[in-house]
Amino acid sequence: MPAAWLLGALVIPQLLSFGHGARGAEREWEGVWGGAQEEEREREALMLKHLQEALGLPAGRGDENPPGTVEDKEDWEMEEDQGDEEEGATPTPSSSPSPSPTPEDTVTYILGRLAGLDAGLHQLHVRLHALDTRVVELTQGLRQLRNAAGDTRDALQALQEAQGRAEREHGRLEGCLKGLRLGHKCFLLSRDFEAQAAAQARCTARGGSLAQPADRQQMEALTRYLRAALAPYNWPVWLGVHDRRAEGLYLFENGQRVSFFAWHRAPRPEPGARPSATPHPLSPDQPNGGTLENCVAQASDDGSWWDHDCQRRLYYVCEFPF
Repeated sequence: MPAAWLLGALVIPQLLSFGHGARGAEREWEGVWGGAQEEEREREALMLKHLQEALGLPAGRGDENPPGTVEDKEDWEMEEDQGDEEEGATPTPSSSPSPSPTPEDTVTYILGRLAGLDAGLHQLHVRLHALDTRVVELTQGLRQLRNAAGDTRDALQALQEAQGRAEREHGRLEGCLKGLRLGHKCFLLSRDFEAQAAAQARCTARGGSLAQPADRQQMEALTRYLRAALAPYNWPVWLGVHDRRAEGLYLFENGQRVSFFAWHRAPRPEPGARPSATPHPLSPDQPNGGTLENCVAQASDDGSWWDHDCQRRLYYVCEFPF
């Protein structure tokens, strides 16, 4: 009998701790299908059962109080004797073993987990369907917004065109009401300093163009208008005349070739005076700038034409149809 207890003290703890490890591994395995692991656990449980029956130990006792050494057994017997003396009754060690899961329990648990996963997948599909419906609605809304933005863009473009027409009409009316009306056109002086190209753009935005005197009559009328507006000073004023396309080929802004010129000429010597071989330093004959001066401005005092650098900022006079 002591040999059996000694064998039980040495072997049973190892077997029972192995059984605990197997049950802990089984709990970690929850939710995963493992046929091979299930068979291994069944063999281990059967082996443990046979060993306990061979040693004459009650099943499940080691689960609660696994014996570890001979001293543990002796301590338990001493406690049992003390209990007999104090209470006069023989206590029986209580044991409440936790039942090991059967294969049916494992299958039931796996089926339950699979059912839970199936329910979760169903909910996921429902949410994905709702999300897909929402995406379709958002796509339709975005398409409607794009169409509305296109309509707004078209309306804005139409409004800008109408505003441009209104500004041109306003400029034309202002030019004819405030400026000089001559035949079928009107001239209006602007006291803003601009380069020649910028002045042309400003006149175009107001529905006109830089002044393009078509004949000498218009040239003389424009000269009187500028002299009266800027007297007693002499200011150069941009006209719509240039030779940017080819040197010496002077054109109006509308592309027509200039048919007459009013270039400034240096003062001639008085009769009987010896002519000077050098040109007048302050009033040379025009044009004299070559390729560096390709735009024409009119002097406000006498109406003569001067060529200037097109980037020079001068007053300008606009012409409007009437």
